Amino acid sequence: MNEVIENLENQLQQKDFKLNSLLEITNAINTNQPVEKITQLYAFILREQLGFDRFVLFNRLDDWDILLRIGYKGKVKGLDVAQELKRFSEITVIESSHSEILKDFDVVVPVLHKSEPLAYLLIDGVTFEGGRFDTMIGYMTFVQTLTNIIVVAIENKRMAKIQLKQQQLKKELEVASVMQKYFFPEELPTNKRMDISAKYTPRHEVGGDYYDFIPLGEDEYIICIGDVSGKGISAAMLMANFQATIRTLFQYRRYSMEELMEELNKKVINSAKGEKFITFFIAHYDAKTRKLSYVNAGHNHPFITDGKQVEALDKGCIGLGMLDELPFINVGEKVLGPNTTMVLYTDGVVELENEREEFFGTERLVKIVHNYYPLNMDDMNSLIFSKLDDWKGRLDLVDDTAIFSCRFF
Repeated sequence: MNEVIENLENQLQQKDFKLNSLLEITNAINTNQPVEKITQLYAFILREQLGFDRFVLFNRLDDWDILLRIGYKGKVKGLDVAQELKRFSEITVIESSHSEILKDFDVVVPVLHKSEPLAYLLIDGVTFEGGRFDTMIGYMTFVQTLTNIIVVAIENKRMAKIQLKQQQLKKELEVASVMQKYFFPEELPTNKRMDISAKYTPRHEVGGDYYDFIPLGEDEYIICIGDVSGKGISAAMLMANFQATIRTLFQYRRYSMEELMEELNKKVINSAKGEKFITFFIAHYDAKTRKLSYVNAGHNHPFITDGKQVEALDKGCIGLGMLDELPFINVGEKVLGPNTTMVLYTDGVVELENEREEFFGTERLVKIVHNYYPLNMDDMNSLIFSKLDDWKGRLDLVDDTAIFSCRFF
């Protein structure tokens, strides 16, 4: 009779212990305690309340990692967890093993989800002597449940952080997109002097391509296009800052092309900290003299044409932000005849690949301009983008794509 009562008391104590442990863990999870607090509580239950002095908990996130390591000084770094432990699908007593790590432990407690392992707990100190094994092995299923709870809770916290970062990223993208649209010119002129049109498709919500048209009084104009290395928010922000800098510089004074490029290079160096650079083409056009002065800073060569003869605008310097100081700056000059067309573009146009991995190329772009030369610039740009769509077929755009077409009457 006394033995029965003792067994019942032990069972009640076990139930109380399990219930209290589960309540402590779930309360920590529900009150959104940090991962460190939850794992500390879990380790306390295993070590102080269950008496396990040595255990290691492996947890699989993107890869296998050690979530907890208590009392074990053996080598576990670099262990191929999947290979060593994949055969364990249920709680297993390790009687003997050739494995360097398994031989140091008594029990493997796997945590699975739909037959896929999420975690493995290796426990030492569960012995066959003195009846201790019989007592402790009864807790293994509970330990498995407890481990499952904290592993899932930690994964949920990780996913929540990822979701939060994605939401923050989405907001930053929205801000960057608004900023980018704000800095592009709202209207481009079509009059008796010139016909200017641009078309731009970013690969993502924000891009690193840029173009601008800046009037300097009634007869002089700045025409430019650029592309920043890298993609994403940082690239878009750098380009937005760059465009704002150009407009700000022209508000205060007139710069020579050399002075302007040196100043812009300094600005890019300071903003990008050497992590990015900008390819850039800028031209100054005087409508009275029809003189075009330009600098090409490592950008895809714009070209001018009368519909028959083509000339690349390739004089200039290296890309902005590549070096602290520009080693050379060559300024190109052309006097444009009537009905001359200038086409500026980014590498997303000429480097667009088809399904045979062939580039669209500059020659094909020039040919389209020549074949449809009478078109106005807006229609010309729409036609070019239509040809680009046909070229890539079912493939996605791999880069931002911009065309900036100018005809001088």
